[in-house]
Amino acid sequence: MRLRSQLTSQAALVLVGAFVIVPLWALLIVATDASIQGLPRTFELVPAQPTLDRFVEAWTRPHPPLDYLGLLGNSLFVSGSSALVALVFGASAAYAFARLRFAGRRAGLFAVLVGAFLPPIAFATPLFVMFIGLGNAIPFLREIGFRGSTYTLVLLYASFSLPLAIWLMRAAFWAVPSELEDAAFVDGAGRTRTFVSISLPIAAPSILVAALVAFLLGYSEFAIAWLFSEREENFTLAMVLATGTTNIFEPHWAQSAAHALLMVIPIAVIFVVLQRLLLKGSLVGSASDCPRTRRRLSSRLSWGTWSGRHAAAVPGMASARGAGTMSR
Repeated sequence: MRLRSQLTSQAALVLVGAFVIVPLWALLIVATDASIQGLPRTFELVPAQPTLDRFVEAWTRPHPPLDYLGLLGNSLFVSGSSALVALVFGASAAYAFARLRFAGRRAGLFAVLVGAFLPPIAFATPLFVMFIGLGNAIPFLREIGFRGSTYTLVLLYASFSLPLAIWLMRAAFWAVPSELEDAAFVDGAGRTRTFVSISLPIAAPSILVAALVAFLLGYSEFAIAWLFSEREENFTLAMVLATGTTNIFEPHWAQSAAHALLMVIPIAVIFVVLQRLLLKGSLVGSASDCPRTRRRLSSRLSWGTWSGRHAAAVPGMASARGAGTMSR
């Protein structure tokens, strides 16, 4: 019975791996096969005429006047800044929904959930009209070209990713042991210090997941960007990739495949970095099960007298603090 379960699990993992690897391999074949000039009709395991010219062109001349690094810089700035804005505003809102009781809390959660499921393109027309009206009302914004700048994309993508980020981080703050916060309050810590010193470090893995989701939304979105970007120097990788496959006169499938693979590389690097951070900062079970976390939280709660009954709220916390005191 156990052998059958293991074989079933391994077969499922093989199917999932094939579902991920086969499309990437197909992109690599299309990008490196010089015999493919139009729409690929067949799937080959190896390229018939190997070449790297598509990668060279995608690196040097993806969309003049910008090269690949210029487009990558715009994409990283827009997606990274929007993720940062979503985390800064989303963390405080998520903590309020998880820990505070106030009027309209459930209605607010429902509105956040609805906003998380609405596609960004649904807001394209009202947002465009709103920014035009904003430019007419504030001439300074129109003069500096704010509507067509990357800063507008940062605000838009942050607003799109904010509902889902709030929902993810709310669950993380909800899982933080309330005994830790209660002990901090008794020892004189305020709500802000408890939030920064206790809740944020414990919820860091889930916050990183929310940051990754917000980053991917800004990195891969192109429809809203095409609507608001007016200058070519503000184009992103996703926008240029979309032009290669949506050109009705001459779609460049092989060039788009090379461009897509180059676009995947930064995401793969970010995934590896975040994976290491998640594995390093993740907690098994709860915060009280991790000795390193107990020592870290014990040192953070050094503003007052840590009494035995407060430390006893979390198993092992008192021993961790005592060990730290003896070592000093």
